[in-house]
Amino acid sequence: MSLECSCPAVGTTVDAKPATGGGGLEISDDAWWYCLRHMRVEHGPGCANKDRMGPYRTEAEAAGALELARRRNEAWDEQDDEGDD
Repeated sequence: MSLECSCPAVGTTVDAKPATGGGGLEISDDAWWYCLRHMRVEHGPGCANKDRMGPYRTEAEAAGALELARRRNEAWDEQDDEGDD
């Protein structure tokens, strides 16, 4: 199930790395996002890109955006701690 936001979309392309680790993903009606403003998954046009994480290739990847960010932050924190030795 996806919930769509009524906010206008901004931009047409982005050079980003989705959760799959791929290269740039063209923004289209098939792109999935995680909206930080509404704390939910969006499909296609929605809130401004500055308020969203993504784009992602699937709804499941978008739904896992916050967990992925949390895991990456923890890994970076561990790397920082190792550098302090």
